Amino acid sequence: MKVAIPYFSATGNTEKMARAIGQRLQELGARVDYQDITALADRQQPLDMDQYDAAVFGSPIHSMRAPRLFRDWLATLDGQGKASAMFFTFGGFIIHPTHFDTRRRLEAVNFRVVASADFPGAHTYNLSGWQAMAGRPDQGDLDLAAQYAEAIHPRLSGADPTLAPELDPGPYSEQELDQFELGRYKMAPDLPNRDGQECQMCLLCQEQCPSGAMDAKKGEADRDKCIVCLGCVKNCPDQALSLSDMSKFFAWKMDKDQETPDSLRQKRGQLYL
Repeated sequence: MKVAIPYFSATGNTEKMARAIGQRLQELGARVDYQDITALADRQQPLDMDQYDAAVFGSPIHSMRAPRLFRDWLATLDGQGKASAMFFTFGGFIIHPTHFDTRRRLEAVNFRVVASADFPGAHTYNLSGWQAMAGRPDQGDLDLAAQYAEAIHPRLSGADPTLAPELDPGPYSEQELDQFELGRYKMAPDLPNRDGQECQMCLLCQEQCPSGAMDAKKGEADRDKCIVCLGCVKNCPDQALSLSDMSKFFAWKMDKDQETPDSLRQKRGQLYL
């Protein structure tokens, strides 16, 4: 069995889980191809399912769904009726309807969805003063990813015809979810920028930007394109990129959701089998 594992991972959490799942699938005898589709250029190449027996899709959760760029890429695929599984990383807050929404998008392009999972990961905004899921994924999360791979292996191979269970559609309409997503983009008081800091002009921020928003020469992101994934901040070798401290908003979020950094750390991932 040959399995594709396409994943969107601006700050590395989803990639860690993709590798953990893929490693265990390989130990079980599968051949695995990883496909990092985070950068804009990497999403220009279609996923050719002629080469694969199954696929496992990985993404972070942004405002209760997979990122818009990931959703748009899924719409270009043709699953050819083949088995697929999903997994998501989350920074401690609302998860659903990510599973439900992504499943219907995969089914719309002719994939059979056999399972889903979610795993904690350090929140993107920890790069700007938050304290959500620091240190995650941890070994327990990686072990759970291996368990997930063991569970989905027979379903991906066709030995087990079981499909994913019913997934939570959540209480919000598509229009409401779109508004929440727009709010995410407006949340930061500014966007990633160099603010006068010197750098070696390696261009990684521009080349790796998922939306094509970052201009390395100017040292700032285009507000109309930026999805505030903060991959450029995380991956800058000179640590020259930053945005304003968002600690006050984190305090507001903790109060609103009746959470604390410690209560967030107690959360574990879940498998939907």
